[in-house]
Order: sequence, then structure tokens, then C-alpha cells
Amino acid sequence: MSVTSWFLVSSSGTRHRLPKEMIFVGREDCELMLQSRSVDKQHAVINYNPATDQHLVKDLGSLNGTFVNDLRIPDQTYITLKLADVVRFAVSSM
Repeated sequence: MSVTSWFLVSSSGTRHRLPKEMIFVGREDCELMLQSRSVDKQHAVINYNPATDQHLVKDLGSLNGTFVNDLRIPDQTYITLKLADVVRFAVSSM
């Protein structure tokens, strides 16, 4: 059995390991905090699905959006992340 590790890599090269649980992304009191003022306090959530060993991202109705490969994802809709996807929270790329 192989063990998969997923990471978000910031545009500066910083690696953030994605845990096998749900994490919130935002400016304040989130597991992944981004310092950009364009990011909402609670901007998005990344959830892990153990049945498929996949991470999914969902925008929480943020003002400036969450993007996967430069496509804005609809509010409150989970999108499955794939290897090499580029995720952007407002203007902050990961």
C-alpha cells in the first residue's frame, strides 16, 4: 500500500502539507492562513475524502473567489484537486 502526501506550494516555494482532514483557508483563525487583504477571513475549505484519497476545495462565498487552474469555482461547490493543479485564493496562488 502506498502512502500519498499532498502539498500546496506557494508562489514563493513554501510547501504546506495537506492533512487527511478538513482545513480552512483564510486570513484569520484558519489552519492555512494567508496574509493577503484580498483573502476573506474564512475564504475556502479543503476537505480530504478517504474513500478516494483525494482533496477537494470549496469556496465559502468569498468576495474575490477561489480559482483552480485560473477558473473560478462556484461558491459552495467542491472541486476535486488533481496533481499539478494551481489553486488561487483571491490573488494568492498555491
